[in-house]
Amino acid sequence: MTKQISDLIRVGLIGYGYAGKTLHAPLIRAVQGMELSTIGSSRPDRVLADLPGVTVLPAMETATHPDLDLIVIATPNDSHFPLAAAAIKAGKHVVVDKPFTLDLAEARALVALARQHNRLLSVFQNRRWDSEVLATKSVIQSGALGQITHFEAHMDRFRPLIRQRWREDPGPGAGLWFDLGPHLIDLTLHLFGLPDAVLASFAALRPGGRTDDWAHVQLIYPHMRAILNATLLSSGGIPRMLLHGTRASWAKYGIDQQEKQLVEGIIQPGTPGFGDDPDPGILFDGATGTRTEIPAPPADQIGYYNGVRDAIFGLAPLPVSPESAIAVMAVLETTFASSEQGRILPLALTDDERSACNV
Repeated sequence: MTKQISDLIRVGLIGYGYAGKTLHAPLIRAVQGMELSTIGSSRPDRVLADLPGVTVLPAMETATHPDLDLIVIATPNDSHFPLAAAAIKAGKHVVVDKPFTLDLAEARALVALARQHNRLLSVFQNRRWDSEVLATKSVIQSGALGQITHFEAHMDRFRPLIRQRWREDPGPGAGLWFDLGPHLIDLTLHLFGLPDAVLASFAALRPGGRTDDWAHVQLIYPHMRAILNATLLSSGGIPRMLLHGTRASWAKYGIDQQEKQLVEGIIQPGTPGFGDDPDPGILFDGATGTRTEIPAPPADQIGYYNGVRDAIFGLAPLPVSPESAIAVMAVLETTFASSEQGRILPLALTDDERSACNV
């Protein structure tokens, strides 16, 4: 599995929609030691207008191409499993955009397949490298909050009009929570580990909506509750992240700037100014009410792909493990069951899966 440090990791990216074009392609191209040589797309004109010189092939042909080392899958959710499985069987390392798969059974099967073929498999959880997540992790580790009893995270949008696209049409992997839930779940597990149980509620609140556009999820820990929220009808005014503890509270307003910078294409990943966040976190002392601003730390999602490169070179573990991908899918699947049944549900993870989960 180990490559020589002087080698170049040849990358094939399948999917050149919003995620592939805006996030994956610029991040991969910014990583020293990676070459984005092939794009799997049905629209070669669009790809070549942005990336002249790359090879454009059909999706499955890209997944199994003999000249590629790493396959990155950024396609509609229902195609993740078959493309990833084909790539692994062809001897490729694989990165899958979230959600990892459509359900827990697919996630388990894909991880088992990667182990069988001795290939690296990871899910693209780039939000771990967002400014608000890094700031939250830092304030937790500082101990300033005391014992944390409440964590709240929002990923909200204001999109009141229904759009004609697969995410908003009923079908496997559609809806707001399938889109944003894996991010919110992963960052919570990354910060606090696995919960004991889940309570969830989903709704379609926009006129004419046919998939969920509002989500309220509780992850239940022994001495803490994590509240995860997503909606397409929020105009702002709510902190992205909020913590309450036995000593203090902490709030982080303002969205991470990296996606906006990638859309604009002015500042590139890995360069000065990329990921800078002008909105500080605010610490509220419980005893005195004193308000202290804490600058957000430097953020750069290139850290994910740097980590994948180092794992392929045999220098470090994967930045997001396949075991953590299984954990996120277990929580995601349980949230839908909880909402449907209207009750608290435990996670459907085995003892071995729980012990192996290092998020």
